[in-house]
Amino acid sequence: MSHLGYCCLMAVDREHVLRTAAALLTRKSTATMDEVAKAAGISRATLHRHFAGRDALVRALEALGIAECEAALEAARLDEGGASDAVRRLVREIEPAAGLLSFLYTENQLFEGEEQNEGWARLDARIAALFRRGQASGEFRIDLTPAWLTEALYGLMASGAWAVQEGRVAANDFTHMIVELLLGGATRREES
Repeated sequence: MSHLGYCCLMAVDREHVLRTAAALLTRKSTATMDEVAKAAGISRATLHRHFAGRDALVRALEALGIAECEAALEAARLDEGGASDAVRRLVREIEPAAGLLSFLYTENQLFEGEEQNEGWARLDARIAALFRRGQASGEFRIDLTPAWLTEALYGLMASGAWAVQEGRVAANDFTHMIVELLLGGATRREES
């Protein structure tokens, strides 16, 4: 096998391990590295060759989650049409990554200190800009900051993913429930 073929094979294996780890950790956030290795169908030693420990695995999952969110932001076309419609598209596009995001949302070390991945700041800025645009157009309330609306969106997506995962909510209702609750609270109402 050529060096290039070997590298590509390793990338596919790493991707499989990450996807498997993401699926397991979204169901069981306390899963051990042994459990991750078993779920991925590899030995613990092989897992350690890819990821030195849980922190390295979580950081790799973080990079995957950020990449999936950035792809969802692009697919949602946040600058097109009304801000409410853009929020609906965003939640629909991000839904496949919601389980991974719900796991990452609970990993406090990802959001503290100087080692915070700048990808989160990029995501926050783009989503906050969407809410700011909705405020400027009169669609959204101006008494709720774009930063708060962004955090509320993350929290609702994490909660929605957990509820779907636990079987308390139908997966088909994920986007509707999040969008309706968020926009129902964010929408500007005419004062009587």
